[in-house]
Amino acid sequence: MAQKRPGMYRGDRRRKEDQRKAKQDAKRARKAERRETGASGPEIEAAATGGPGAKEFVWFSPSKGRTLTTTTASTPTIEGIDDWMLVSDPRLNPGG
Repeated sequence: MAQKRPGMYRGDRRRKEDQRKAKQDAKRARKAERRETGASGPEIEAAATGGPGAKEFVWFSPSKGRTLTTTTASTPTIEGIDDWMLVSDPRLNPGG
């Protein structure tokens, strides 16, 4: 006879379903409130600001498989790694 997994009894399923429904209801309420006020969600506002990463240079070392982010265009100086390649240059693509 096959045994059920521990912790998966009828009450647990009901509880999980109730939690899921409550989360969905809260999400719908927030969405309706934003629609009424014309406000956007926090995730949309945060993405539009440009943030602190706007002037970051990203370097990659193929021999070590490592990336490094700097705020200057000069090649990073780390002992044992001398094959840095510039992956992202904000001077060439200022708009993102």
